[in-house]
Amino acid sequence: MTSSIQFGIDRLLADPALRRPLAGKRIALLAHPASVTADLTHSLDALAALPDLKLSAAFGPQHGLRGDKQDNMVESPDFRDPQLGIPVFSLYGEVRRPTAAMMDSFDVLLVDLQDLGCRIYTFITTLRYVLEAAAQNGKSVWVLDRPNPAGRPVEGLSLRDGWESFVGAGAMPMRHGLTMGELGHWFIATLQLDVDYRVIEMSGWQPDAAPGYGWPLGERTWINPSPNAPNLWMARAYAGTVMLEGTTLSEGRGTTRPLEIFGAPDIDARAILGEMRAFAPHWLAGCQLREIWFEPTFHKHAGQLCNGLQIHVEGPAYDHAAFRPWRLQALAFKAIRRLWPDYPLWRDFAYEYEHDRLAIDLINGSPLLREWVDDPASTPEQLDALTIVDEAAWQAVTAEFLLYR
Repeated sequence: MTSSIQFGIDRLLADPALRRPLAGKRIALLAHPASVTADLTHSLDALAALPDLKLSAAFGPQHGLRGDKQDNMVESPDFRDPQLGIPVFSLYGEVRRPTAAMMDSFDVLLVDLQDLGCRIYTFITTLRYVLEAAAQNGKSVWVLDRPNPAGRPVEGLSLRDGWESFVGAGAMPMRHGLTMGELGHWFIATLQLDVDYRVIEMSGWQPDAAPGYGWPLGERTWINPSPNAPNLWMARAYAGTVMLEGTTLSEGRGTTRPLEIFGAPDIDARAILGEMRAFAPHWLAGCQLREIWFEPTFHKHAGQLCNGLQIHVEGPAYDHAAFRPWRLQALAFKAIRRLWPDYPLWRDFAYEYEHDRLAIDLINGSPLLREWVDDPASTPEQLDALTIVDEAAWQAVTAEFLLYR
C-alpha cells in the first residue's frame, strides 16, 4: 500500500529542490531511533547516501542517537560514527545545551525528532536549546516535521513562571497539540530569537483523521522514540501517566506496557476505580480502565506483585475528543488520597537533575496539581476552573503557528 503521507525527511530526500539551499553547507542531524524514513532507513544513513549533501556531525538527545539508554539521568557519551567517520555529540551527557565547539561543526542543523505531544518529553526542550544556540552562533535550523501522535487536543495546567526545567521548556499545557515544526515557530516568537529557521512540512498529514487521530495508523510503522514509548497507545496516555514518575506508584517500567499501567503492591485497584467513578465520572470518558496484576522486572517495586489499572485506548471505546489523560491520572491520585489520606504518594528523589523541588511539581510545572490532590476539600470543578483557562489561552496563542488544518 502506498502511503498518502510524507514526513519531512521523506520530502527532503525525494525533492532535490528542497535540498538546493543546503548545497555546499556543512550539515548536522539531530535524531534518535525513531528518525527513520518510510522504508525504515535511519535518517542519518539516508542523508549520508545523498551525493549533494555533506554531513559533518550528528547529535543525539536524551536516550541517545541510537536509543541506547533506558532511564532518566542515564547519560550518553560523545562518539565518532564508525561508518561515517563524523562526530556524534550527546545533548544528554556532559551538557544539555550544545557548546560553541559543537555549534562550530556545522552550518545547518536538521532536526528530525519524533515527539509524543507532551511538554515533559525532553526532545522539545532540546529543540529550544538548539534554537537558542543557533541564534547565538549564526546557524540555521531546519525541522523535518513529523506527526504529533497525540493529535490536536490540548490538556493540562500551563507551566508557571520560575518552573522552567529540562522537563519544562516553556509555558505550555502538558498536552500541547503541536508538531515539532510548529513548536519551533512558537519558541522563536516567545523567546524573540533571531534565527534562520525553516520547517520541511509533512504532506498529507491530517491530525484529526481516524483511526490514528494524529498518527497515520496503518500507513507508517511505529518506532520507539524512547525506550518506554513502545506504541501509539502509550503516546495517547502519556500526558497523564508521565505524572506517575513523580509518585511511588509503578508506571509500568520493567513491564511490556510501560506508561499504560500503574499500580503498587499495597493498593486496592478496584477500590480506586470505584472512587474515581464516584468523584468525577466524566473524567473517565473516552477510554476503558481494567484492573490488572503485574510484577515489574526492574525499577519501582521490582520483583513485587502489584495491583493496578490499565488504561485502554486501543479499542472501540476510545473517543479521541473525549479522552483526557491528564485529568484521568489526576483523578486516580485524588482517589488514592481520598481512600488513604496518609498514603506516601509523592516520591522525593532527584529528578532530571533537580534536587530541591518535588518531581511531581517539576512534571506539572507548578505545585498546583499536587495541592489539589492533597486538599481534602478540593473538587473536580476547582481543577477544571484552573485548567480550562490555561487550555483556552494556549490554543489562542498558538493558532497562528498551526501548519496543518
